[in-house]
Amino acid sequence: MFTIISILFLFLISIFSILLFYQLKKIRHYKLNSGNCPVCGVTTKSFKDENTGSLFTVEAVKQRVLSNNRCSGIVEIEYKCNNCGLKEVHNSVK
Repeated sequence: MFTIISILFLFLISIFSILLFYQLKKIRHYKLNSGNCPVCGVTTKSFKDENTGSLFTVEAVKQRVLSNNRCSGIVEIEYKCNNCGLKEVHNSVK
């Protein structure tokens, strides 16, 4: 009886840990896609020139398309933080 309960308990822990992993991965992808670094917390900065009224933005996270699979609609994007040097590759759907 103890063996069955312990196996069930370990199974539930493994399922919840897998779900937590995918949730954290999705949150990191959302932060990188919006221009924020999940590691160092740097965000996109905007400056306004008072003389001309122009708005300048300095992006903290650069995006680069690695592969664009046209038939399936999956795009691999590399995100690179300028501040801490973080590099991550995520898949996106067009």
